[in-house]
Amino acid sequence: MDSKIELIFQKNKIGLGRRKKSVARVFLVPGKGNLIINKSPGDKYLQYNSNYLVKVWNPLTQLNLEKNFDIIALVNGGGLTGQVSAIQLGLARLLCQIDKENRLILKPTGLLTRDSRIKERKKYGLRKARKAPQYSKR
Repeated sequence: MDSKIELIFQKNKIGLGRRKKSVARVFLVPGKGNLIINKSPGDKYLQYNSNYLVKVWNPLTQLNLEKNFDIIALVNGGGLTGQVSAIQLGLARLLCQIDKENRLILKPTGLLTRDSRIKERKKYGLRKARKAPQYSKR
């Protein structure tokens, strides 16, 4: 059993995705279409949110492979939305790593683009990044 686990988690067969503060390491295993996130069922982890589930499975549905693979994802940091986007990017990158032909299908749909928007830092003299204290003329 341990040798099978070691085969799944090989360093060169990993899809790394990031979004905001979230980092996802994604692994693909031949299977029946199960989703496992941080050692728990994916639908439970994503709080049975259908939008999140559709977004995670999007790269595989684009390639008509959703019932051929199980997705194992290890995520940390950020919130659920960022983690879902990170898993999606990691999965798309892994699919391109497996077969170069997949890139031609995934690239036009924007699944290989890293969303670089992150939280802006707080500046001194302000309450948040841009919110200033109330100004009073008199």
